[in-house]
Amino acid sequence: MSERRTDSEQLPASVAGNLSRLVEMLAAERGLDLAVPEGLRAQWDAFRALVNVRSPEPGSRELLGLQDEMLRDLIAWRGVTDAEKIPFAASDERLALWRGDITTLSVDAIVNAANSQMLGCFVPGHFCIDNAIHTFAGVQLRLECARLMEAQGHPEPTGMAKMTDAFNLPSRWIIHTVGPIAQGAPTELDCALLANCYKACLDAADERRCGSIAFCCISTGVFGFPQEDAAPIAVRTVTDWLDAHPTASLRMVIFNVFSDRDQEIYGRLLGVPAS
Repeated sequence: MSERRTDSEQLPASVAGNLSRLVEMLAAERGLDLAVPEGLRAQWDAFRALVNVRSPEPGSRELLGLQDEMLRDLIAWRGVTDAEKIPFAASDERLALWRGDITTLSVDAIVNAANSQMLGCFVPGHFCIDNAIHTFAGVQLRLECARLMEAQGHPEPTGMAKMTDAFNLPSRWIIHTVGPIAQGAPTELDCALLANCYKACLDAADERRCGSIAFCCISTGVFGFPQEDAAPIAVRTVTDWLDAHPTASLRMVIFNVFSDRDQEIYGRLLGVPAS
């Protein structure tokens, strides 16, 4: 739920109408005797915590219907950004920089920084991108990821990519990739694996004939890859891939940032002035 507006009268009717019922249903699934908290903010926190720890299993028609209606209306209320309206970088008219919440971006594919289990973040209310994407896509995403992993039979290797439906997100697809975990200064192998993440995601997007893709800052944050080292690898790898694939379907590659520091680093690399 957005921090910029919390007045219940401004929220979509489906949020106020469905949220308490969803908390009840999710708690009942787990056999919890949980009293629905008062207030929409507390109910949202309870809903998010319950879906974050929910096992990958099918939901009832009622649960999925209420969830889907609420999430789509909530995302629309938060404000969807059309990738077509993001300006290209002056340095390369195939690349763009955008600062915002990737779960509100209308683009062919978004990239999720996943873990090797590929099932999303199970920490209630955690604000990593993996948690946010699974929360706003809906519980169907974890189930689809679980099916992929069951078929694969082993954890996802670093530097690869898997593609799923985006369910309730405004994007069409989600590409999940596991980045390297850097312990201190990144090694040559760390750098090669990070580059492989970008290549694998671009290959997957092109295979589905995507025209646009938005990358998060893979491996930075809790994975410990320094921002100053990761960003040049990202830009160089994407540029080299596009140069090597002139007939690819991809026409726009967006680097999605969330922090001041990432915006400054990517802005310098792409020649995008600070706004």
